[in-house]
Amino acid sequence: MMARSRTTTDTTAPRRRTAARRGLAAAGTASALALALAACGGSDLEEKDSGSDGGKGSLVVGSAGFTESEILSELYSGVLSEAGWKTTVKKVKNRELYAPELEKGRIDVVPEYAATMAEFLNAKKNGAKAEPVASSDADETVEALRDLARPRGLKVLEAGDAVDQNAFAVSADYAEKHGLKTLSDLGRSKERVTIAAGDECETRPFCRPGLEKTYGIDVKGIDPKGVGTSQSKQAVKDGKDQLVLTTTTDATLDQFGLVLLEDDKKLQNADNIVPVVNAKDAGDKKVADALGKLTRTLTTKDLTELNRKVDQDREKPADVAEEYLKSKGLA
Repeated sequence: MMARSRTTTDTTAPRRRTAARRGLAAAGTASALALALAACGGSDLEEKDSGSDGGKGSLVVGSAGFTESEILSELYSGVLSEAGWKTTVKKVKNRELYAPELEKGRIDVVPEYAATMAEFLNAKKNGAKAEPVASSDADETVEALRDLARPRGLKVLEAGDAVDQNAFAVSADYAEKHGLKTLSDLGRSKERVTIAAGDECETRPFCRPGLEKTYGIDVKGIDPKGVGTSQSKQAVKDGKDQLVLTTTTDATLDQFGLVLLEDDKKLQNADNIVPVVNAKDAGDKKVADALGKLTRTLTTKDLTELNRKVDQDREKPADVAEEYLKSKGLA
């Protein structure tokens, strides 16, 4: 999410950030972006040395307080350590806290989401009602992010294909019955649907208004059970609701017998995973090269599976990251 105000109630994944953080930011709404991953607290919750001296100095990798960010931070730490830096992972609760730390150089690199970070910086520069700069076009969104990041002493590196953005799912049985693979298919089916989501789905352009306008989906109403929560997914599994708002890296859909419908007309903003670094302290080409190897390797499917191992199998983010890097020849 993100930036997005999400208080998760998903008991199947208590450490997993819920989809509302991602969803509210994707709407391009600065007021939602101004809220963060969790309630604000101290700026550093945990620090962990995970590297070796290596002769290239030290780098601090920032990690926000949700599963996916923790995994990504461990992946970043791992490839940078392999390249010779001594790396420390610093946990910070939210973007409002870690962004200033990144600008000051107290954190050197963070894993970010292109559209979300672009709108966060857009609101910082231009105010809460600023015209959105993010879109479904990943290249344009990353360029907008670079333009906003540069004056703040930040450098935006190569963005990858791995993306965590808003997504909609139906039950596998419902998809089979109505021949659904895409949101366009759902619109053509003329089926009336109730969406399990947060209250904001009623007005956010990425949710009900966008589904109706872009896809012609007949939305009967919103069931306010939350975004990506167990309750929302259970309601769709049971047939009470037909559609649930979640994210593209939701690792628990299989547990509820749900499948994602493709956003084939690209309603959602491009929240591709992208490293953002302090230009002075971590703008070195060797940093970009090390992180670029990971960025070009990691896929949305990979990230979903890594989330599943932590949220469902209860493995540690550091162990999951280390295993992945070794399997891909990156460590």
